[in-house]
Amino acid sequence: MKEYTQVTMPNYSYVFNFESDFIHQKTRTWMQDNWTLGFYYVGIYMVLIFGGQHLMQNRPKFELRGVLVLWSTLLATFSIMGACRTVPEFLHTLTHHGLYHSVCIPSFIEQDKVSGFWTWMFVLSKLPELGDTIFIVLRKQPLIFLHWYHHITVLLYSWFSYTEYTASARWFIVMNYCVHSVMYSYYALRAMRYNPPRQIAMVITSLQLLQMVVGCAVNLWARQLLQQQAECHITPFNIKLSIAMYFSYFVLFARFFYKAYMSGVRRSKDRSAPVTAEYPLLKSKIQ
Repeated sequence: MKEYTQVTMPNYSYVFNFESDFIHQKTRTWMQDNWTLGFYYVGIYMVLIFGGQHLMQNRPKFELRGVLVLWSTLLATFSIMGACRTVPEFLHTLTHHGLYHSVCIPSFIEQDKVSGFWTWMFVLSKLPELGDTIFIVLRKQPLIFLHWYHHITVLLYSWFSYTEYTASARWFIVMNYCVHSVMYSYYALRAMRYNPPRQIAMVITSLQLLQMVVGCAVNLWARQLLQQQAECHITPFNIKLSIAMYFSYFVLFARFFYKAYMSGVRRSKDRSAPVTAEYPLLKSKIQ
């Protein structure tokens, strides 16, 4: 593993024991030895959601509102905590070490135990987040391609990138934590039968689209740096995967955004439903 010059870290007001005890080398070794597990989890996921849909065809749907409130609240809380613990490192890196460092040097995991721990938690969280789809299946709501495609690709890419300590992941993780903080909070409120303004859902969708644009831009810049023979801890293969993933998300989310907000073809009964971009099918899940 290449060692980088020691950089300054943000001054955290408090560091938890589980953060200070984090040893990134151990987690990386585990991920390198077990990275294929992600494919097994994806296989099980596909069998459960599509097999579950088949089993639910002639069965009454489950309501699960109380469980959904708890689920969304837990994910919102986790995302808020993750954002609070990773944003300081991200901003500190930008202001003290510059844009190049933020994209090309993985100090956020190799030298910062707080950010490193929550990077590890981010990667692992992509597995339980597959549970979002279980609510859709049991509540007999439409399961669209964007939903399960997004879940699968994010899980596999996140696990793979962790084994490489992809430096640009600093951007992707912070953006995702922040968007999820708002998104799952919105879902929790909807599940509690609160009715936030529909404009909030539109803002969340817009933030998700912005996330895709920034993700593509970061990858394109990293690719340019590699072509210029600059030191940048991202493999060309990873950049290709990431660009393909972010661009496909942008196309699918943009299509959804147009149909949900601009086409004028939405049915009146759906007008108050949440239509966030990351999991658009959940709009009917929490009615």
